[in-house]
Amino acid sequence: MERVQKVISNLGYESRRNAEKLIIDGKVLINGHVASLGDKVKDSDEIRVNGVILDRKNNQNKVYYLLNKPRGVVSTSNDDKGRKTVIDLIDTSLRIYPVGRLDYDTTGAILLTNDGELTNLLLHPKNEIEKVYLAKIKGIITGSDIHKLKSGVMIDSKKTSPALVKLKSYDKKTNTSMVLITIHEGHNHQVKKMFLSIGYEVLKLTRLKFAFLDVKNLKSGEYRMLTPKEVKKLYGLGKN
Repeated sequence: MERVQKVISNLGYESRRNAEKLIIDGKVLINGHVASLGDKVKDSDEIRVNGVILDRKNNQNKVYYLLNKPRGVVSTSNDDKGRKTVIDLIDTSLRIYPVGRLDYDTTGAILLTNDGELTNLLLHPKNEIEKVYLAKIKGIITGSDIHKLKSGVMIDSKKTSPALVKLKSYDKKTNTSMVLITIHEGHNHQVKKMFLSIGYEVLKLTRLKFAFLDVKNLKSGEYRMLTPKEVKKLYGLGKN
């Protein structure tokens, strides 16, 4: 048996926090009776939220999470080295997985879901899903080097696609630059390799946006469920 708010969350209907609010507001019924936060339910119990009976027999409930990934967490479903994974940060019993990867020391926006169709859409190169990063690099980047990144550079014997690149700030005292870079590809360690190819080491890297989704309202390690409107918009990014 599990607490009713956890069941509602696991089914992808609401986040745990929102489910608790619905229970407090008297909008959740268990077998026709108003639920309380401490109530636990069996598989045979009927759960009704806002008048809608939840389908607990459907194992294909799709869930979508946006996580602000912290440093020191791996973007895999499990890790043979015993390190914490992005899955460990999400409170769900459903089998979910990250959409793409962020390096161990890279922070920021990452999606997690159990929707294979959407995952394939977002990762397919033809759809050119936009990813925006903020890179702190060693050195004061020059205008000519920014132009090189914009035009594409050679990494792993391949030339990267044109990117949007903007110098945000620089600090002569620490000999560092903060650079915004937007790419549409997803090669392994791509951003770090792009800067390295023109002689700059990336000291810190954060993904600010994945497609139109950003994590500016999420603290490191926090996550939220996507709205149905956001999911629909993500599906709309696919190219025929």
